[in-house]
Amino acid sequence: MQLDNNTIRQTHYNILNVKEDASQDEIRTHYKSALLTSHPDKLLQHTTNSNYNDPQSKFLEIQTAWEILGDVKSRALYDMELRVSRQEDIVADEIELDDLAVEVSSDSDVVELFYQCRCGDYFSIDSSELEEMGFQLLTEGNKLSLRARDSADVASIVLPCGSCSLKIRLLIKQDTS
Repeated sequence: MQLDNNTIRQTHYNILNVKEDASQDEIRTHYKSALLTSHPDKLLQHTTNSNYNDPQSKFLEIQTAWEILGDVKSRALYDMELRVSRQEDIVADEIELDDLAVEVSSDSDVVELFYQCRCGDYFSIDSSELEEMGFQLLTEGNKLSLRARDSADVASIVLPCGSCSLKIRLLIKQDTS
């Protein structure tokens, strides 16, 4: 997933919670599972479920992802477009979690991570944005770590500067311990 113009851009693979090299059977299985857990009628029965602000929107995202990834030809075209869009994300620097400054909000549970840009402004992301992208920010004493929803060894997030056009890539390495 990548951040672009301070918004989160999810891929259809992220929506169905599958890896990009998943088989058609894996995609179908995850699609059916996502349908069962996000169908608007089912969610109305569980109105206390705060994961879905708009059940209809989530359901439509899942349907769209399936329509594209479920068809071999449209999936191949989508994969090509995805590769091209990633090549457009030329980054000024690659950093790791340890390179970021941390600020904990005293009035909420949100943790904000910063990295200073050459222009004087900052690249930033907070724990709630990370959760939306499928990452859990963990704190153990003074050490921060990220855990991804999937089992990818390495993931990355592209962060734009708040003022200029520069972007950095935050590399997320999974702890194997």
